[in-house]
Amino acid sequence: MTRQVRGGGPIHLGTSSPKARDEPTDKKPDELHRAQLRRRLGRSDLRAVPEVRGALRELLRSWGRPGRSEIAELLTSELVTNALVHTDRDAVLTATLRPGRLRVEVRDFVGRRPKLCVTNADFSTHGRGLMLVQSLADAWGVRAHGVGKVVWFELDGGPA
Repeated sequence: MTRQVRGGGPIHLGTSSPKARDEPTDKKPDELHRAQLRRRLGRSDLRAVPEVRGALRELLRSWGRPGRSEIAELLTSELVTNALVHTDRDAVLTATLRPGRLRVEVRDFVGRRPKLCVTNADFSTHGRGLMLVQSLADAWGVRAHGVGKVVWFELDGGPA
């Protein structure tokens, strides 16, 4: 198991979002063995978080061993929420499912790198997002991307 740590944020859930929309994906013949979810998320639109979870749940309906899709939903919620709350800009989610492996990337348009926070307060609901990603993902990291960055994680589905 490899973990790459480079980079915190709270979770806020809402309801239906008119700003979230699927983006088209063009599959090349050599990419037919994978499934992909791509969604552009509107600036500060936290209603998109549960919508993304639902779309990811549908993508992962028969993927991985028990509990893996729930972990993927939780970690995706963390990354999406962080991008929308801490950047005040749009974000783009890409989830790519290959046999036995899921990769989720959240791109935002702010170059400031996230910080891994360790909270001291037992009752604080903020600052644990990337700690969850670090603890539960098989691999994760941050990479520069144009004017912004991509925060990503990977999960191994293992035998179903």
